[in-house]
This record gives sequence, C-alpha cells and structure tokens, in this order.
Amino acid sequence: MKFLLSLTLLAVLLAQQATAADARLSLPTFAGLEDKASETVSITLDAPLIKLASGFLDPHNPDEAAAKDVISGLTGIYVKSFSFESDFAYPMQDVERVRKQLTGPGWHQLVQVKSRKEQTHVDVFVSMEGTGTLAKGLAIIASEPRQFTIVNIVGAVDVEKLHQLEGRFGVPKLELETKKP
Repeated sequence: MKFLLSLTLLAVLLAQQATAADARLSLPTFAGLEDKASETVSITLDAPLIKLASGFLDPHNPDEAAAKDVISGLTGIYVKSFSFESDFAYPMQDVERVRKQLTGPGWHQLVQVKSRKEQTHVDVFVSMEGTGTLAKGLAIIASEPRQFTIVNIVGAVDVEKLHQLEGRFGVPKLELETKKP
C-alpha cells in the first residue's frame, strides 16, 4: 500500500513538472467572437508548419536570414487577435484566464504596461528552463477597449533576437528598443 501511495505521489509530481515545463498556453476558443469582431487573426503554426514557412525565407536577405535563425528552435507560434467596433465587446475573463496561466512555475514577467486612462494592459512573459539560461517560450497579452491579442511562442527562444519576428508569422510589432553594441 505504501509503495502504491509513493508511486501515485511520484506520478503527480512528475505530471506537475511536465505541465510546468510546457510553455504552450491553453488558449480559449473565443467562440462567437468572429461574428462580433471587425477583424480577426488566428494563427496556429506547429513545428512542421514553421519549418515549411521558414523555407520561404531567403537566406541571402539579412533580415530574412535572421528571422530564419530565430525560428529554427521554435516548436509553435500561436496567435489570437480580435478587433471590435465597440468597447469591450470581448469576454475579458477569458483573457484574464490566459494571464493567470503565466503565474505558474517557470514563467517570468519581462514587461508590464498598464494605462488606466487608455484602459490598456500589455504583459510580456518568458518561460525559462532550469537556471534561467534558456528561454523555452514567450507570451504576449495585449488588451485595450476595442482589441486584444495573445501571442504564444513555444520552443528555444533567443530573446535578444526575438525582435526579428516582429511583423512576421502573426507576431505584432511591439516597437521595443533593443540595445545595439
């Protein structure tokens, strides 16, 4: 009986570690929002599709070669974005449920921007592996009265090079400054 109890406890602990190790977020379906939205973007790129898409990037073009380098270690890019004609036409509780996933083990907040006046809220999180030397995922959640966007990038992420993906593969342009040597 003790052996069975120990085995069960070990299985639960391993399951928790496996969940913590996964940088892919569980995104709601946001059912019915497409009918309300003036614009929708839904991108689901798993590893084979990322490899296929990277094949269209020109290795002789420096920008495209850099983007290809960044996505080489990725296993998924997931984007949900909706724009509306009226304020808060989307279920804010669904967006908050995604934000709550980022409070789990391994996730670290890089950026938080809130404006009470404009009613905007932007969070950028990174999921780190082990001692924090390797980023294994990134999440961006941006909400404002008439739009929200959730971006989840899964796989080996070089945060320094990540700006190369802005404006590509559904990743929005964040216009974050990067340090130049």
